[in-house]
Amino acid sequence: MKTKILQVLRQNQETYVSGQELCEKFGVSRTAVWKAIKQLKEAGYEIKAVQNRGYRLITVPDILSQSEIVSQLHTKWLGHNIRYFEVVDSTNAQAKRIAESTDRADWHGTVVVADTQTAGRGRRGRTWSSPCGTGLFFSILIKPEIEPGNASMLTLVKGMATVKGIAEVTGMQPQIKWPNDVVINGRKMVGILTEMSAQIDYVNHIVVGTGINVHQEEFPEEIAQTATSLKLELQRQGKEEQISRAQLLGAVLTHFERYYEIFLKTQDLSALMEEYNDMLVNCGRSVRVLDPLGEYEGTALGIDERGQLLVERDGEISKISSGEVSVRGVYGYV
Repeated sequence: MKTKILQVLRQNQETYVSGQELCEKFGVSRTAVWKAIKQLKEAGYEIKAVQNRGYRLITVPDILSQSEIVSQLHTKWLGHNIRYFEVVDSTNAQAKRIAESTDRADWHGTVVVADTQTAGRGRRGRTWSSPCGTGLFFSILIKPEIEPGNASMLTLVKGMATVKGIAEVTGMQPQIKWPNDVVINGRKMVGILTEMSAQIDYVNHIVVGTGINVHQEEFPEEIAQTATSLKLELQRQGKEEQISRAQLLGAVLTHFERYYEIFLKTQDLSALMEEYNDMLVNCGRSVRVLDPLGEYEGTALGIDERGQLLVERDGEISKISSGEVSVRGVYGYV
């Protein structure tokens, strides 16, 4: 009930919604409505009540809760099953536990969200700093009908959705550092980790995890020179805007659902490649490819339909499908 009333108040934020209207809409008593409003106020929502006019939502703090997240969803199917945790070891780990313990009909499209991760992970076993109340940490659990070899492209799809979601909510224009980071002003603010369980020719499930630095003002020493947050970048622009993590999540999920459905039609990035390259910070820049067979430098030309980074070196073009790529001007590489 609390979630449903919050959705109505949010949809009608410029006007008052009468208590009688809420009673009739949800088939409950005035007392039930009053209790739900009281719970929302106690959670931090500022709701104005005027006799004979009803209730109006005035301000919303950055609350990350089941009700707040659901009230910000505008998707057709993605995230209609939200699993919110105040504390979890890792949203990816929790999503995998859900996939392994329940029937697919119950979990496809599930989104796991946490306020804090005690064992957040990035690529290659790196840790992801996840302090309470500062970031947006979530994982999408899906079972697409695709070849296992095509799953890695979902990392790039998620990068696009994250860029679009951040731009929509903050007005800033971050970029993608191939293959799984989102950066702004040469500093990393988002990491994406995609993990899959599969047979040789069959996908059991795919988990696409994302960590977005939102309110952080300082970072662990080992990443202090390369990391940033939405709050810090807005402050550099002279803005002190309050960012709603739930609103940001809703925006990213909306864009991921759209890009994901486009991807499924071809199981590649042919229909998204041009837009992706417009977001790519690497495009047209010198890169250093850290290949196990030997490092080399070249110029990044963008991605192909398989999501491989095209790097030109001495007149020849190489297709990079894995490994680390350092980019001039990003992460201190000049």
